[in-house]
Amino acid sequence: MALKSETMPIATSADVVKVRQLARQWATELKFSLVDQTKLVTAASELARNTLEHGGGGSVLASIVEEGARKGIKLSFDDKGPGIANLELALRDGYTTGGGMGLGLSGSKRLVNDFEIKSEPGRGTTVTIIRWK
Repeated sequence: MALKSETMPIATSADVVKVRQLARQWATELKFSLVDQTKLVTAASELARNTLEHGGGGSVLASIVEEGARKGIKLSFDDKGPGIANLELALRDGYTTGGGMGLGLSGSKRLVNDFEIKSEPGRGTTVTIIRWK
C-alpha cells in the first residue's frame, strides 16, 4: 500500500541529484538510520544514473509503502532504452558496458531489501527496489 508517491523525470544529471535528494528526504522522514539512508541514497543514485546513461532517460516512481507494521521506500526506475539482453550477466560484479567498475546493478541489489529487474531488448528496463525501515 502506497502512503505517498511522486513521479520524477530522469532526463539530465540534475534529475539524478533530485532523485537522490528525494530518497534522502523521505528516508529522513521515516527515521531511517544514517547507514540505511546512505544505502538507499547510493542505490537510488546509481539506478537513476543507469536510467539516464544506459536507458537514454526515463522516470522514477517513488513511493512510501507500508506492509503490516513496517514502512519502506519503493523506487521504480523505468526507461525505454535498448534494454539488457543478458540479465544474469548484467547482475554479475565486474560486468560493464560503460567503462565503469561494473558494480552498479549488483551493488544496488546488495544495498536494498527487495530488488526486481525486468528488461527486454529494444523495449527498455524497469528496476524496482524497496528499502524497509
